[in-house]
Amino acid sequence: MDSTYSAKTIQVLKGLEAVRKRPGMYIGTTGIDGLHHLVYEVVDNSIDEALAGFCTDIDVVLEHNDVVRVEDNGRGIPVDMHPTEGISALELVMTRLHAGGKFDKKNYKVSGGLHGVGVSVVNALSTWMEVQVNLNGNVYFQRYERGIPVEPVKQIGTTDRRGTIVRYQADPTIFEEIAYSYDVLSTRLRELAFLNKGVKISLTDERLATPKAVEFKFDGGLAQFVEYLNKNKTVLHRDVVYFHGTRDDVEIEVGIQYNDSFTETMLSFVNGINTREGGTHLIGFRLALTRTVNEFFKKSKYAKKMEESLSQDDVGEGLTAVLSIKVMEPQFEGQTKGKLGNSEVKGIVDSFCSDQLDLYFQKFPEVIDAILEKTTLAAKARIAARQARELTRRKNLLDSASLPGKLADCQEKDPTKCEIFIVEGDSAGGSAKMGRNRAHQAILPLWGKMLNVEKTRIDKVIGNDKLQPIIASLGTGIGSDFDLTKLRYHKVIIMADADVDGSHIRTLLLTFFYRYMTGLIENGHVYLAMPPLYKVSWDREIRYAYDDAEKDAALAQSGRDPAKVSVQRYKGLGEMNPDQLWETTMDPDRRNIIRITMDDVILAEEMFTTLMGEQVEPRRQFIEENALSVANLDV
Repeated sequence: MDSTYSAKTIQVLKGLEAVRKRPGMYIGTTGIDGLHHLVYEVVDNSIDEALAGFCTDIDVVLEHNDVVRVEDNGRGIPVDMHPTEGISALELVMTRLHAGGKFDKKNYKVSGGLHGVGVSVVNALSTWMEVQVNLNGNVYFQRYERGIPVEPVKQIGTTDRRGTIVRYQADPTIFEEIAYSYDVLSTRLRELAFLNKGVKISLTDERLATPKAVEFKFDGGLAQFVEYLNKNKTVLHRDVVYFHGTRDDVEIEVGIQYNDSFTETMLSFVNGINTREGGTHLIGFRLALTRTVNEFFKKSKYAKKMEESLSQDDVGEGLTAVLSIKVMEPQFEGQTKGKLGNSEVKGIVDSFCSDQLDLYFQKFPEVIDAILEKTTLAAKARIAARQARELTRRKNLLDSASLPGKLADCQEKDPTKCEIFIVEGDSAGGSAKMGRNRAHQAILPLWGKMLNVEKTRIDKVIGNDKLQPIIASLGTGIGSDFDLTKLRYHKVIIMADADVDGSHIRTLLLTFFYRYMTGLIENGHVYLAMPPLYKVSWDREIRYAYDDAEKDAALAQSGRDPAKVSVQRYKGLGEMNPDQLWETTMDPDRRNIIRITMDDVILAEEMFTTLMGEQVEPRRQFIEENALSVANLDV
């Protein structure tokens, strides 16, 4: 028996110690996402007051020294003594896990923070926190350091205001980096303002020499949210299909509008929380929309030319929709609350949305006619795509058992150990093939610019000779056939020249992955290779520089007259010999690669639509607004 393992070795973490010891269990990560999650937890308390009908204004301020301040005009956290715990209710809420007013339904009928760990976790992960409560004409105050009260709650003055002010400084010993993003926070706060119509939410950044601020207030709710999402798209019907009501204690709000794109934008929320993985509420909505559109389709002129009903994918083409429900006892899957599990919600949302859609389409026949024209074309394209798949499979073009001739595959068969370089041009592809590690690195050369998938349907994508080799090599299929478990390489690395043409190819490939292989990006499988721009050499010394600053540093390091140092500017990957390409761009121990992530679905959708969509004016405006911030157009 191991004498070192006994009762004395069993560690009991008390109070908020557990949060500081294992912060990832409570906020997911100690990276930038976790840092912003702290802000959301504090704001969610104010949003809960708004949901309860007591708060109309929420102000978020980024102060100097990375201090965050959140103010609201809600009721104010109670400060009286708790009957059983013997401390102020304020101290209890701020320092104990699972303490709050959300577990009975008297104060909060619906709430986002149902796990009750929100603001106390923020307190635990902060160097310090201060809370001021304006309540019943008095001002109360308490300060905490790393979650521990410095002194009891005390009255410090009087006021004619009400509400709560929380100030805190995230602990740099917990977080990898303290760097709040104004854009990330404003995107989330805008989202919350759309979901809570009539509530004014502001964000102010005081860290700048000239502070900047933005204010969000939307009386139109989800109808305005859908208009915002469609702002750079050509819509098929002017007015948003909007309805809002309650059925069986579930409050349901929906906004729908179709556009002429070939993709779907579908957002769903439960009690203000973005359910990125969907759930029963989204299943109910999709059933209702597909069934209702099909009922009108069967009676329409479009049905005479079709032998099949409209599928869910057909009805989703060009759809922009936001679904928000409020439910008293949501059952989320996991602390991240990404998916709703309440089985009863599916039927409630289905029946409510079916009734409302039927009424709307009967009242506005021109809207359903525009939708039917769009979805019928989508169905025809789906059937054509299916036929194209069958044809290409017969030709072995999409069958991973028959890989493209240009692919130089690797020897390793375990996908987790394999990576594929998608390389621009045959010349660079040749160097990459010779310079690679054949054991685990595959090379797929591309030639010419590929299709902009933002402007075409899936049947054209499948038939495109530039995209077929990529689809076949990766093995996952695309669109509704996409299956991440069949991915043949867990690192998909785009390697293109560091110039305008290379940037265009990277953007086209990323658009393709985003629209038809979204799971690759969501699961972190897509990377950009970073080839150097310069080779700096003197005597037998060689330095590779990835930007002008590194080039200047290498020149300074040489200690020589710059005229006697050789500086080679690489115009393309094809200029590098295999050894150079390996040591600068492909060697896992020395290379620089960037993982492509998609933290904000709304921002990603807006960016791809702006840069790659049909409308020219939003793209021109984007270029005009951002042109001066581009340091080097060739990078």
